[in-house]
Amino acid sequence: MTTEDRDLDPVDDSVDTPDGSRSSSSPDAPAGASAAPARQKRKHLPVWQETILLLGIALVLAVVIKALFVQAFYIPSESMEPGLVKNDRILVQKVSYWFGGEPQRGDVVVFEDPGSWLSDAEQGDPTNGLTSLMAKIGLYPTGGHLVKRVVGVAGDTITCCDEKGRISVNGKPLNEEAYVKREKGIDCRGPMTGNCSWSAGPVPEGQLFVMGDNRGHSADSSAHLCLPEEETDCTKNPYVPVDSVVGKVFVLLWPTDRFDWVGRPDAFANVPDPS
Repeated sequence: MTTEDRDLDPVDDSVDTPDGSRSSSSPDAPAGASAAPARQKRKHLPVWQETILLLGIALVLAVVIKALFVQAFYIPSESMEPGLVKNDRILVQKVSYWFGGEPQRGDVVVFEDPGSWLSDAEQGDPTNGLTSLMAKIGLYPTGGHLVKRVVGVAGDTITCCDEKGRISVNGKPLNEEAYVKREKGIDCRGPMTGNCSWSAGPVPEGQLFVMGDNRGHSADSSAHLCLPEEETDCTKNPYVPVDSVVGKVFVLLWPTDRFDWVGRPDAFANVPDPS
């Protein structure tokens, strides 16, 4: 047998590197080429396209947040003084009324006009084109709504007033000193007509009885009652449909020096259920 007939050992083309590792080279690969293919660089969008994309995402988020979670409004009148003043900016949350939840006594709520409660001056939607667009997508406080406090819910009877001038709900007088504005010439915490002897209810199912905290200057449920001794428009419904409620006020946002959380007062804690 000749040496040519013997099995040859495989040729080791690997090369020792300075760190002790071994690297192999291919005769077909050009010198200095990497064994792995080079990764392609990711292409970036032009700045103007990225800007449009980000604006689009922001608008979609704003619409979703407005529709489902939080919306900004402003106070259209003096009816909620002293706590909320005309032109105050407020935030309304909608989560509390999800999944069958409904407004409770003492909540400050924003609701759609149930029928000619707002004057033309109080409609007050933005007239500027830009602010109108921002209002529609939830980035600017809107008007055309009312802000009142829920005094009675379905089944409740509201009576004005006891010897101390207090509103009673289901026979329980309310201590409203903490939030109702006292005014000279108003002997009770009744309607803006000054009448201190009236009763409302039982509140129909799916309806609310609402009042402003500035009782002498609030065209609320009490002002739309049909009182026999007064000339009133008895076609007006004094109640507000629950379905027209947008949400519950939880923040007085602006002016910043009066920033405050808006909650449910203790005055309604011990009101009994309707009998």
